[in-house]
Amino acid sequence: MATSEELAQIDISKEEKDKLVQEVTRYVLFKTHQTSGCPIKREELTGIVTKNYRQRALPTLVINEARDRLAATFGYEMRELQRTRAPSTRAGRASQPQVNAEAKSYVLVSQLDPEVYSKCVEDKAAAPLSAFSFTAISLVHLAGGKISEEDLWHQLKRLGLKENDENHPALGNNKQALELLVQQRYLLKEKLAGPEGHVVMYELAERALDESSSGKLKDYIAKIVGTSTAAEETSTGRILYRRRDVCFSG
Repeated sequence: MATSEELAQIDISKEEKDKLVQEVTRYVLFKTHQTSGCPIKREELTGIVTKNYRQRALPTLVINEARDRLAATFGYEMRELQRTRAPSTRAGRASQPQVNAEAKSYVLVSQLDPEVYSKCVEDKAAAPLSAFSFTAISLVHLAGGKISEEDLWHQLKRLGLKENDENHPALGNNKQALELLVQQRYLLKEKLAGPEGHVVMYELAERALDESSSGKLKDYIAKIVGTSTAAEETSTGRILYRRRDVCFSG
C-alpha cells in the first residue's frame, strides 16, 4: 500500500489511485474469465493507467497494489510470466529457449485450499477440457518435454481424440482445444525445417515448467500409474484423460 508521501511524490490522490487499482483488478478478473486463463500482457494493464495519467512510476504502483488486492480478497496470486522462445538453428533444431524481457504478462493462480477451490470456484462444466489439458501436457512431459505434432496426435488418437474432429461431445473442436494450451502458455508450438520438410513440434512452455505446475504434474502421474517413464505414456494418457478431478487451477 502506497504511503501518503509516495502518492505526493507521484502527484496523485489516494482516491484516484484506488480507482485505478479497482479498474486493473476488475480487468484482470474479467479478462482471465473471458480468455479461459490466457496470460494478460503487462502493456494492457499499463494502458489502463496511462490512458489518463502520465506519471512514470504510477503503473508499477497500481499493478502491485492490484496484485495485493487479488491475493487478499480473491485468493489469487497474480503471477508474472516472461515469454520463452526457442529459435530454430540452421540445422532445424531448436536452441535453448530465450527469455524476451519485453513480453511480460500475468496469469492468475489460485492460492485457495484445493477442497475450497473445487467446491466454490471450479467450473465443473470445464472438467473435460481440464482433463484433456492435463493429458496432453503429460504426454509431452513423458516424451522428454518435446514431441512432434504427428506423434502427439497419434497418442491422443489412441485415446479416442481425433485431430480433425470438430464436434467432440465434450471438447468441441479438438485442434482448438490443443491450440488453447499454446495460448495459455502451457505448450510452445514451433515449425522446424528438417530433411523431409517442415515439422511442427510441441514442447513444454513456461507455465508447465513452473515449479508448482511441474511438481503437481509429476505427483499426479506417479500417484495414478506409479511410474513416470515414457514407455507408459499411452496407458498413462488413458487414465489421466478419464480423471475428471485433474486440472491446473493456475
